Amino acid sequence: MTQRLNPLQIAHERVKEAIADAVVAAGLVAREELPAIVLEVPKDKAHGDIATNAAMQLTRIAKRNPRQIAEAIVEHLDTSRASIEKTEIAGPGFINFTLSKSYLYPVIALVAEQGEGYGRVDIGQGKKVEVEFVSANPTGSLHLGHARGAAVGDALCNLLDYAGYQVTREYYINDAGNQISNLCLSIEARYLQELGQPAEMPEDGYHGEDIKGFAKELVAEKGDSLLAMTPGDRAAFFRTYGLAKELDKIKRDLSRFRVNFDIWFSETSLYENGEVLRSLDELRERGEVYEQEGATWLATTKYGDDKDRVLIKNDGTYTYLTPDIAYHSDKYGRGYDTMINIWGADHHGYIPRMKAAMAALGNDPDKLVVLIAQMVSLFQNGEKVKMSKRTGKAVTMEDLMEEVGLDAIRYFFTMRSMDSHLDFDMDLAISTSNDNPVFYVQYAHARICSIFRQAEEQGIVLPAADQMDFSKLTAAHEYDLLRKIGELPAEITVAAEGYAPHRLIRYVYDLASLFHSYYKAERVITEDAEQTLARLALLGATRTAIANVLRLVGVSAPDRM
Repeated sequence: MTQRLNPLQIAHERVKEAIADAVVAAGLVAREELPAIVLEVPKDKAHGDIATNAAMQLTRIAKRNPRQIAEAIVEHLDTSRASIEKTEIAGPGFINFTLSKSYLYPVIALVAEQGEGYGRVDIGQGKKVEVEFVSANPTGSLHLGHARGAAVGDALCNLLDYAGYQVTREYYINDAGNQISNLCLSIEARYLQELGQPAEMPEDGYHGEDIKGFAKELVAEKGDSLLAMTPGDRAAFFRTYGLAKELDKIKRDLSRFRVNFDIWFSETSLYENGEVLRSLDELRERGEVYEQEGATWLATTKYGDDKDRVLIKNDGTYTYLTPDIAYHSDKYGRGYDTMINIWGADHHGYIPRMKAAMAALGNDPDKLVVLIAQMVSLFQNGEKVKMSKRTGKAVTMEDLMEEVGLDAIRYFFTMRSMDSHLDFDMDLAISTSNDNPVFYVQYAHARICSIFRQAEEQGIVLPAADQMDFSKLTAAHEYDLLRKIGELPAEITVAAEGYAPHRLIRYVYDLASLFHSYYKAERVITEDAEQTLARLALLGATRTAIANVLRLVGVSAPDRM
């Protein structure tokens, strides 16, 4: 796919070329000796639109002090070709450039042309990325930690797709082991109790209302017919039934949360198809395991782990690590370029042992990227919330969706870096004030829609971008908006490279803030027809950029509020 350069990129490239030509024309260095010229956007607008440290880069080669080099560059600079209005040498030799604002006008036409695709980049070049996230045990409701993992995981997948990667979303179903056995025994005990028969709940059983509900449904559907089964057949029935019920509930909550998976991978399948034994055999063949004190150990310290890890305990049972190794080995076998796991805060210590295990199997451990999503604390009325008002139990994702609403959860859970703790203010999240960031951003979109409705009522119709006079856009707020809109592709690039969807939240909030400031300072529909059309086109581009980013983080962009 050919990626069309953004007007900001074009402007930067022209400035780089002008600097390079000036360096050569000034006789500072030969063209083949030129290092790559680096530009940056100053944080302070008073320092211009673009700055470079090229003079400092050339000090060693040109054998002059950076200030002299900067003066020589400026003296030989072809400012007209690069649309440079003003140059300024600052500090020891930085060069600041102020550009003719006309370089920003093509942003509007590009956004109009690309629409929902504006902001897409192709840094991924079709590379295959698998992202595994949530992966909660199917033994109960999803909680707040799962909700944060779902929000940031889905936003990351959307972001990577937008950056040109082939993305696969995957959920690992922990449907083997003691937790599932206890789930089945718990449903069976409740079923028997519902029939009036004596039955003890297992020691580590699940006492939730959902288990009682499953038992009532079973009695209504099956009566006491399950009692005629053999104990083995009945256990198998409860296992299948309980897993299906719990998974259906998880899938329903995630779908409502606007999160859907391409692959639901069963842990049990690793045992059924022999993957666990194959992985163990391969580790033995490679000489990576040893026997000690009746247990089988993996020599992970060879690959940077702080201690070796047990694979098979002395009672013959597997540790959690053993099927996880088989699962990740299976991922490598599927040919992904990168595999990303989003794990909870309590799994941080698990990272080095899993990477070590992959290295022991001959896989590149750098292909496995583990991101940690820290915990969420809920606050209401200034106090920490631990229990659901509805059930008196721990607050679930379902509770939060009912209490707060989906848009606010998706926005708030994504707005901080996932490796930082998040305090979620429920009162702020449901407020309809500018203090609520999601309301503030969505209101910007809705307000622009309202302006377009007013224009339509007055019979104003926007022509094609090439038929409008954008020189009518001269206000400082207009330049700020144009520049911010033009930065979206670069922001997508940086966020995708850093696996940082929270940057999108920061970007869209800043863009909304610039719009609100513009709206307060300038009238959009004016007596000057050409100016009105140019301003409406600018707001149309702003609306598209806001909507595109909100879509990536799973938040709606309402037309009215």
